[in-house]
Amino acid sequence: MKSAEMDVVAAFADAINAGDVAGLVKLMAEDHVFVDSCGTTATGLEQLAKGWGDYFRMFPDYRITLEHVIQEGHLIAAFGMASGTYNGLRGLVAENRITMPAAWKAVVENGKIKLWQVYADWSQGQRIIEADRQTGQ
Repeated sequence: MKSAEMDVVAAFADAINAGDVAGLVKLMAEDHVFVDSCGTTATGLEQLAKGWGDYFRMFPDYRITLEHVIQEGHLIAAFGMASGTYNGLRGLVAENRITMPAAWKAVVENGKIKLWQVYADWSQGQRIIEADRQTGQ
């Protein structure tokens, strides 16, 4: 059963898949907290907009697929896949493609995302970025 909170999470995922920084910011609460897969947090809409913009430049074809979504009150948990091609020294080549299972935790309040937390094994991405950097040495 769809809910208003699930619709907000779906819209947030759509904005991510479109590389739409302004759309993401519109869906963020003023006190939005982003937590990456390493546990690093970011706050402040200006900082978050910059961070998403930088990430989309690094992975211009970044996409997430939410395959299973469950809800308990304001808390949404989504499970699926994340993928993208690292735009490093080698450019957007097949060797720089990252695909990984991922999960997201979202807290939605008053039609806005208050928390967006990513859970993923980023080791493949780290290996690809390091291999790409080695080509420039």
